[in-house]
Amino acid sequence: MAVGYLLLLLIVTCSALEKCMNDTDVFLQELSQDYPKDFAVVMFDSFGKMGSDVYGGNINQPGSIKECRSVQTASFSGQYCQVFLSQGTAVYFVGLCVPDTCSETQVYMLVLQGKLKFRNNSLIPPLPSLLVNNSDQRVIWTTCLPRTVTPDASGIACLVLCCVIVAVPLLATLVTALKSWQENRKVPPTVGPSTLSMAQNSGNRDLNSSSYCGLNAGSLKENDQGNKSQPGLFSRCLLQFLQAFSLQTTTKGVLSASTSVKDTYPSLNGVRALSMLWIICGHTVQYTSSISVDNINNLQESFATNPLHIFTTRGGVYLAVDTFLLMGGLLSARSLLSSIQRNDDAMSLRLMADYFFKRLRRVQPLHMFVVLLIIAVTSVFNGGPYWEKSKASGLECHQYWWTNLLLINNLFVHHLPCIPWTWYLALDFQCYATTPLLILAHRKSKVLFAILVVVLLLMTILTGSILAAFARNWDDFVLLNYLKPYSRYGPFLIGVLFGMLLKEKKEMILKKKWQVALAWIASLSLLALVVALSFTYPYFPGRPSAPHAIYQGLHRSVWAAALTLVMLACEEGYGGFIMSLLSLNFWIPLSNLSYACYLFHPFIILIYNGLQETPTHYLDLNFMYLFLGHTVLTIVLSYVATVLVERPFILLKWK
Repeated sequence: MAVGYLLLLLIVTCSALEKCMNDTDVFLQELSQDYPKDFAVVMFDSFGKMGSDVYGGNINQPGSIKECRSVQTASFSGQYCQVFLSQGTAVYFVGLCVPDTCSETQVYMLVLQGKLKFRNNSLIPPLPSLLVNNSDQRVIWTTCLPRTVTPDASGIACLVLCCVIVAVPLLATLVTALKSWQENRKVPPTVGPSTLSMAQNSGNRDLNSSSYCGLNAGSLKENDQGNKSQPGLFSRCLLQFLQAFSLQTTTKGVLSASTSVKDTYPSLNGVRALSMLWIICGHTVQYTSSISVDNINNLQESFATNPLHIFTTRGGVYLAVDTFLLMGGLLSARSLLSSIQRNDDAMSLRLMADYFFKRLRRVQPLHMFVVLLIIAVTSVFNGGPYWEKSKASGLECHQYWWTNLLLINNLFVHHLPCIPWTWYLALDFQCYATTPLLILAHRKSKVLFAILVVVLLLMTILTGSILAAFARNWDDFVLLNYLKPYSRYGPFLIGVLFGMLLKEKKEMILKKKWQVALAWIASLSLLALVVALSFTYPYFPGRPSAPHAIYQGLHRSVWAAALTLVMLACEEGYGGFIMSLLSLNFWIPLSNLSYACYLFHPFIILIYNGLQETPTHYLDLNFMYLFLGHTVLTIVLSYVATVLVERPFILLKWK
């Protein structure tokens, strides 16, 4: 029976191969005619062909995927495939248009055997040796992009979950609106305006009278039997849940430009918003250049000469992450110290549990929603020639989504990362977990605390220096250094110290004019020096270098310390026009949306690049337009995600 099965499989395989070869011969023979039919001309036109500016990096030849798929004949349709080739040091791909009766393996054999020819000339000619100094063309692999994508079970499940998560706030909005309408109908027409206002707000008072819903079967039964005229505990909790998830509640204050009483550090709004814009600008250049730029060599040359790239991957854009770590340390210290103060100056296990739960509630709902959304989108979307490369850059979450759930995706690094830009969330939470230990050490012994701070700061500086000194390429640097808490802890630690200082200080620190002047001169000089040296000492020098290692170990902590001086001067009233700029109410809405912007902007950039059918050409103007477009779309999508997913979980009362 096994022999019969193998024989049948062999017959089917041979039949499929014969069908592929016959259809390919039909295409090539028709193409060789003096007046070929339209389908053959269109297929030939769909093949990738060499363009100009090979020196600039224009070696990929994507062809036309849409034109290829428009081909329809009696026996086959056009199928778009890509063959990846190497020629000396150049690695590139060429778009092919072949019959859809051919499999990827059969296309590979067609290319390898040189079957794809037009009048004895290869349809996949090598790059001229004059341009690449090598005429030997080698086939690496082939891949064919399907016309349609059939969602798998995980994709369908994630799509359903995303729809449910979005539908709940919309349903809650409808229920809340109906309840408000019913309350308005109960008001007699003869009552005055003040009574009408009280009636309209009665529902809110009922919900707020029981701000926590600690439910159990006994209490529900007793409440429902004890008072039939009033809503039971379960009903009140359900209404409270719906109110927290309704758009009437979640949209309040998101786009407001007014400051709140709790906003004791108004300069942080500007710092947070500007840092987020800096990151979006850097990722616009980083992801686009790594996926679809056709003159990448020109872009890399521009990195070294164009001052505009101070805002991109060549300059100090990565320092924006250290700015967020600094603010994270500052706010975590303030939050925990305020909780301890409200808890009669005691650190209890319950307080610690609440401290971590609040952080997870703040971070994980939207984070995991993005994971679900990406799995769903990649299961149903079918992009262009650069789609697979975009997916490999971070849109592949089917296998390692659990590392994001556990917030260990910066420690568990692999070749198919799930939304790799969320390594910062894992790093931030790992640093966040150390704040209670630091504050506990400070409460126990000032000497112990000072020793601990010095040891941790020296550890992160030395570790960063040593690992950077031996990094030979970007992958080495990222895997060993860039993502890890042991080399990035310095800014967070400085933020914790600054938060403790602001929370516990009894008087002004900068008391005299010379102290203020010195603080400003030192901070601005250090900030400029760190950014300027980022052009001199890149992340991986290619060989061990002492100055490079020293810079890589120190620059993050120096940057954080300099920013701390700026914020201290601002908070003590010596900020001048910088304080006025950073405290503009204009930054408040962007600051409120910054977390969602961080999660969604790479998603938008990758989707945009993955759907492109032609490469992007580097010009400063083109990249500026891309940055502005990505920023506007990011803000719009982030607002929707904030009010539908993020804020409901923050506003919902838990016990």
